[in-house]
Amino acid sequence: MLQRDWIIVSNERLTEQVWQMSLAGDTTDFKAGQFVEVEVPDFFLRRPISVCNAKEGLLTLIYKVVGGGTKRMTEMKKGEKVSLLAPLGNGYNLCKSGDRPLLTGGGVGVPPLYMLARCLREQGKQVKVVLGFNTGCEVFYENAFKSLGCEVELVTMDGSYGLKGVVTDYLNDDYSYYYACGPKPMLTAVIKKLGVEGEVSMEERMGCGFGVCMGCSIETTNGAKRVCKDGPVFESRLIVERS
Repeated sequence: MLQRDWIIVSNERLTEQVWQMSLAGDTTDFKAGQFVEVEVPDFFLRRPISVCNAKEGLLTLIYKVVGGGTKRMTEMKKGEKVSLLAPLGNGYNLCKSGDRPLLTGGGVGVPPLYMLARCLREQGKQVKVVLGFNTGCEVFYENAFKSLGCEVELVTMDGSYGLKGVVTDYLNDDYSYYYACGPKPMLTAVIKKLGVEGEVSMEERMGCGFGVCMGCSIETTNGAKRVCKDGPVFESRLIVERS
């Protein structure tokens, strides 16, 4: 982990609430599934944001406006310096993917799957991607995944775009391995639905982002683990279902 200054290349709206920020800097050490802590002007705590892509000196972050901090991020301009703690956490294990991995994500759980898909496609894997959103106006990155050569299915809860329902309605065990990222109820449902092994990226509120404050601890079959330090990616078999 290093604290580094990055330069904003662009900061653009993708949907009504979702934005994409691209930054220039050293992307050498980044792995799919990791995250960064962004220093936001006028706010004490940094904001944890998943890495969407990191390649050839360009870091892409996608974030949803959910409060004052992320709202302030939308006001950050091209050319400004941004301090990041990066890279943080443990990423996905690409060695377990097999020849036909499944990637499934919901909402802002979609972005970290993009770099994972890119890396798997660069290894020659046949990648199936199933993405879920509430409604059609919230859909983003469909064409980005398709441009990688992935097989892509879109699911919306209201049926306004793609298939109607939730992602688990369209998942099966016809894959070598799976990777999932999204809200906790979705991850629980995915783990229940799929019999094959896989990995899930957990979401929790974070304070420090590097394992000191213990604020993001979750229960696993191996005891309490910190999402920021021990995760955010965990083998699905370790996740304890919450009632």
